[in-house]
Amino acid sequence: MDSLIQPSANSTPEPQASSLRPILIGIVIVAIVVGVLALILRANQPKPAAPPAYAANLKFTGLKTSAAQNFVGATVSYLDGTISNTGDKTVTHAVVQITFKDEMGQTAQREELPMRVLRTGGPYDEAVDLNLSPLAPGQSKPFRLTFENISAQWNHAYPDLQITQVSTK
Repeated sequence: MDSLIQPSANSTPEPQASSLRPILIGIVIVAIVVGVLALILRANQPKPAAPPAYAANLKFTGLKTSAAQNFVGATVSYLDGTISNTGDKTVTHAVVQITFKDEMGQTAQREELPMRVLRTGGPYDEAVDLNLSPLAPGQSKPFRLTFENISAQWNHAYPDLQITQVSTK
């Protein structure tokens, strides 16, 4: 009966398969795939386009921010200022890139919006596209950019404005 309870002296322990080797191989393969994907994605990033030549003739002044509640209770933010055309052509359309920064000076949010100038002539000021109210050479007009949502990381300093598209006549 003792032989049933105790292992026999003749039995050899089975070699235990090492599970460490397949795990290490899997980790190395995943690391290689992630590295290759990172290189491919970095190489495919589009280079930032240079601003159009005429954009140097458009100047922003008098920037101010404000916010208001809309009829459904959401906060809408506004960036108001004046845009001046110091060139010799009439601007009929422009797109501006607005970059909001965080406390560390890094980009918190970036948006591109068509430039909208304020047209006064009714009971309230109306923000309209430049094709409805072109900006003549030497002329300045107030503008308003509207934002439905601004990142909570924004440092509340004035955002950077850059013209990315300009149409003239």
